[in-house]
Amino acid sequence: MTGEATGRYAGVRAAVVGTGLIGGSVLLRLADAGLDVAGWDPDPATRERARAGGLVAPDTIEEAVAGRDVVFLSGPLPTLPGTLARVAAATAPGCVLTDVGSTKVEVTEAADRLGLTDRFVPGHPMAGAESAGLTAASTTLLAGAAWVLCPAPGAATPAFRWLAGLLVELFGARVVPMSAPAHDSAAALASHVPHLLAGALAGAVQRAPLRDAVLALAAGSFRDGTRVAGTPAERTANMLLGNQTRVLHELAEVSAFLDELAAALRAGDAAALTARYAEAAAARSALLDPRYAGRDREFPTDGDHAAEVTWLRGLGEAGGHLTGCRVGATAVSYTAWRPLAD
Repeated sequence: MTGEATGRYAGVRAAVVGTGLIGGSVLLRLADAGLDVAGWDPDPATRERARAGGLVAPDTIEEAVAGRDVVFLSGPLPTLPGTLARVAAATAPGCVLTDVGSTKVEVTEAADRLGLTDRFVPGHPMAGAESAGLTAASTTLLAGAAWVLCPAPGAATPAFRWLAGLLVELFGARVVPMSAPAHDSAAALASHVPHLLAGALAGAVQRAPLRDAVLALAAGSFRDGTRVAGTPAERTANMLLGNQTRVLHELAEVSAFLDELAAALRAGDAAALTARYAEAAAARSALLDPRYAGRDREFPTDGDHAAEVTWLRGLGEAGGHLTGCRVGATAVSYTAWRPLAD
């Protein structure tokens, strides 16, 4: 993705705290867009690597975030609440804060305890790779990604609107507005359980007596099915533990479906196997060929935002997304897309 920021985002000063794969990709894209952006990482070698690449990388968080309009928080999930508190203390009240963590309830609750819901917008770009670190980051990793943002009722709406517009303009994001609990439930099945399944399949092969023969024969289905098993183990463990209850619930649903397949196989029931795979193919087809209907929706710029937030969250929970957010003197207009019924 190329091109510089324009309009209301042209002069934005940004910072990224934690410059691994996702944070680093945010940093590189913001720099590519011509923004004044600084990155900070707890690893001195990573900071030095960023500087060698022409990026601004101060030695302290406080230096990196001072005077910024927006700060993206990255890093291990257990560290985010503490990082949020530290960054909030070092930034002005008008600085918009967001994160890129793969679970949302814990950090949202932390923001509420800290009194930051007026300017912290929990976020999660749905993109990644099995590699890690700033060396794996790229300007295009997040291009066009579905990017969850969790709008809170009331005063947080202006921060949500501003950040949604920035993500659409600079990343080409499809902004998916959801509540934090809804995100964690959906992400459990969309992202977290697949890590368990990939780990189980790859782990079983690692223990298999014919491991080397299996790997020699492995083709696309095995590579695709085990790709995320190569994700750094600590990162995967943090993600799974950070959403433990919901992941276990959805894993039980997957296990139930797998039991149906196994039962049909034991019984030699070709009709039942065919029916279950036809059911699965419907989801796969919807993934590969999504169809949406677009419409604009307006809300008053000022006043009670409850109806706006309810609509936003409902849009995301229905599988929809935003590709535009325009704030005027009296009204905010969203360009929204909802899935067409099968």
